[in-house]
Amino acid sequence: MTTDWKAVESKYYMFAVRRQPIVLVRGEGTRVWDDQGKEYLDFTAGWAVNNIGHANPVVADAIAEQARTLLQTSNQFYTVPQLQLAEALVENSCMDKVFICNSGAEANEGAVKLARKYGKLHRNGSYEVITTWNSFHGRTLAMTAATGKPHDEDPFQPLPAGFVTVDYDSIDAIKAATTDRTAAVMLEPVQGEGGVNVPSNDYFAQVREWCNENGLLLIMDEVQTGLGRLGTLFGYQSFDVEPDVMTLAKALGGGVPIGAFLAKDSAAVLEPKGEHGSTFGGNALTCAAANASVRFIVDNDVPARALEMGEYLRAGLNEIQAEAEFIADVRGMGLLIALEFTSEMAPQVLNACNEAGLLMNVTRPNAVRIMPPLTVSKAEIDEALALLKAALPKAVAAANA
Repeated sequence: MTTDWKAVESKYYMFAVRRQPIVLVRGEGTRVWDDQGKEYLDFTAGWAVNNIGHANPVVADAIAEQARTLLQTSNQFYTVPQLQLAEALVENSCMDKVFICNSGAEANEGAVKLARKYGKLHRNGSYEVITTWNSFHGRTLAMTAATGKPHDEDPFQPLPAGFVTVDYDSIDAIKAATTDRTAAVMLEPVQGEGGVNVPSNDYFAQVREWCNENGLLLIMDEVQTGLGRLGTLFGYQSFDVEPDVMTLAKALGGGVPIGAFLAKDSAAVLEPKGEHGSTFGGNALTCAAANASVRFIVDNDVPARALEMGEYLRAGLNEIQAEAEFIADVRGMGLLIALEFTSEMAPQVLNACNEAGLLMNVTRPNAVRIMPPLTVSKAEIDEALALLKAALPKAVAAANA
């Protein structure tokens, strides 16, 4: 007897996620299979988590070995995988120190705590953090306040104070919002959840200069862009600007839940007095997986591959756009790409692609986000483009029905 997993979900699971009607049971590389045996090309990669593909043997072996050795001790003790991961992250970035946690939201919470402590020590008690509209920083109560999407905030008012939201890609807006209460500016190198919004080339250089002039911390939320997604190991490298604080998660674990916030020595102001901590943060199992994933990305120059494959994918999408008047824009960096339509037909595109065997993600009613594993091949991209091209007429028909 085949289990109806959708019925099980409906009975037991809180309706917090709008799922696609697909039960995935297995993955390998860029491909996944559902409980009916249907094969799909996965161009969501677990929301930019599976940067080195599903069931990568390097990560799988690290998990298996660590699971037989040591899972968890708490941060009362030293553990080797945690320190190996810390070394890998610091030595391959512009940062000096790292704290390992469990998720992107938790990493961003830690970064904001750093900013508030920094403001207390160096800016006469300033505590506000400037963020931007259409940003996304997580779903904790504070990070909901930090996220620049009013429809995400409204159900949970009143929200924690301390965040000021301005237009993205506008240095003038940041300057106008800066006051004696400002401690930091927190930005995504490219806004992912907001629709893959790419800033002007000089935006981050201008923000960095403004932060330097005013003694503010620049926090870069690299939860989605970090670990190769934009074609550089970290997104800040794509803009030739160094932040004071950086947050990571998603791809960090190669599929296991883990996050981290990193800081330069000048911003690493939390002290070992119980000011921050985590029971499961930096546990041996997830750190072993993350260390294997990070070193695979570095040793195999996966970011360079993402840059090459991203250019190849965008070229193919541009060819499709040239023949489809209902496609308004193709934009992105590396393998973080959006396809924007002239009408709110993204749900119909998603459904048609699901049926064809191509998985993508809707970020707006008029846009889909495309983010395959960074190990995707040209042949797989060609296959995905063919599936998309075949699905689009069905999507148009459904949208106009």
